[in-house]
Amino acid sequence: MTTAKPNYLNSPKGILSWIFTLDHKRIGLMYLVAIAISFALGGFFALLVRLELLNPGKLFLTSQQYNQSFTLHGAIMIFLFLIPSIPASLANFVLPLQLGAKDVAFPRLNLWSFYLYVIGAAICLYSMFAGAADTGWTFYTPYSTTTTTSVISLVLGAFVLGFSSIFTGLNFMVTIHTLRPPGMSWFRMPLFLWSIYATALIQVLATPVLGITLLLLIVERVAKIGIFDPTLGGDPVLFQHFFWFYSHPAVYIMILPAMGVISEIIPTFCRKNIFGYKYIAFSSVAIALLGFLVWGHHMYISGQSQFAALIFSLITFLVSIPSGIKVFNWIATMYKGSIQLKSPFLYCLAFLFLFCIGGFTGVVLGTISLDVHLQDTYFVVAHFHYVMVGGTLMAFIAGLHYWWPKMFGKMYNERAAVIAWGLIFVGFNVLFFFQYILGTKGMPRRYYNYLPEFQALNIVSTVGSWILAAGLFLMLGYLIHSLLKGKPAPQNPWGGLTLEWKADSPPITENFEEIHIVTGGPYEYPAATKSAH
Repeated sequence: MTTAKPNYLNSPKGILSWIFTLDHKRIGLMYLVAIAISFALGGFFALLVRLELLNPGKLFLTSQQYNQSFTLHGAIMIFLFLIPSIPASLANFVLPLQLGAKDVAFPRLNLWSFYLYVIGAAICLYSMFAGAADTGWTFYTPYSTTTTTSVISLVLGAFVLGFSSIFTGLNFMVTIHTLRPPGMSWFRMPLFLWSIYATALIQVLATPVLGITLLLLIVERVAKIGIFDPTLGGDPVLFQHFFWFYSHPAVYIMILPAMGVISEIIPTFCRKNIFGYKYIAFSSVAIALLGFLVWGHHMYISGQSQFAALIFSLITFLVSIPSGIKVFNWIATMYKGSIQLKSPFLYCLAFLFLFCIGGFTGVVLGTISLDVHLQDTYFVVAHFHYVMVGGTLMAFIAGLHYWWPKMFGKMYNERAAVIAWGLIFVGFNVLFFFQYILGTKGMPRRYYNYLPEFQALNIVSTVGSWILAAGLFLMLGYLIHSLLKGKPAPQNPWGGLTLEWKADSPPITENFEEIHIVTGGPYEYPAATKSAH
């Protein structure tokens, strides 16, 4: 019997070596497990909501339980899954490897960020058993200041999670600034690092605004000081301004890392240099900066002036330009490439298709005259999920499949991965595309009951959720199987050119045995030729 080669998974050994680890790879894996559990819990509440909407009126949930279920679904998915999914798990693992570094700049801060995430998640989960909040994940006032449900514990959990996000962003920014290897200038960095850097800017600058807002909400509930509640002399629209000033940039905290993952995978599976490297890099920064200026498009019907609405609508159209640049450059990279239709690349194609639908319908909602009619309908629900789930989740799964052999040194069953991709892609579209139609017909979102004329499309949507869940369960099955009985992964199974593929699979604790000197760009493939694979 041969002894496994020492690597970060088995050296050092013991549970305490994981609890107190400073290894970015182990911390990334612990984040991955915690985030996967959060995703499963958020998905469970989503299935409850869709099951209840099979028919008008009560099926098995009361109206209060329904409100609590969709609040927990939204809060868990946003704060515990989508925001930390790629930065906290995949980037924690990959970022130092792509820099050829031994670790992040502040390993102890990295571990503390993880435990802040765990503490924040525990406080959020406590609220489930203390009378779960029923406000929706946006905590809109004045209802959130008057309801008797456990708003304070859920808001406090989100407040603690904000510190985890800020510390992670700071750590990544300093790491990219100070730990780049010899020869790696800013324009020789992998595009994933550009996207993580732009994300970190938003995390550091925008998250404190949310923290202050949530803290003010807690103070108002506890001390009855008029801040947002009009009965106490407060202004509920002020809460919307504060909340969306963070929460719209938070959309880009979720989507920018996803775009970075796509920028890594497409050149690898097309065997081509990325088209327009600098444009993609600068577009990440442009998205991050413009994202701070568009929060008012959530508030067209809140009473703001027509001039303010016009400005926010114009900037909303402008922020679509850097996203369009990325999509154009990805497609141009694929043109005449030697494409290998492996599962990571299939999820990239799903991302492109679904994210473009979400983006186009975002332009529709950015148009004032249309938004007034579509606001607070299922059209908004569909748009949001096409961007966040069709974008962030698909890219997260793509990145997970891409770096899985590097993380665990095992290959998964590719045929099962392709079947799961098909189920997830079909299930997602059956679930959410028909919600666009429901929205245009006037079905309001968040409603427990609805008119009988909406039932047929709601049934189709619910069936879609079951197909999507089946695909996700299949994915869970073959990934677990790969850990137990998967074939050993080679050092570079996909033929990638970035530095993480020069490390062992799985990497040793110190990542590399030697310092790498970078002499060229990260995606300098020879001219595309017909693949032998």
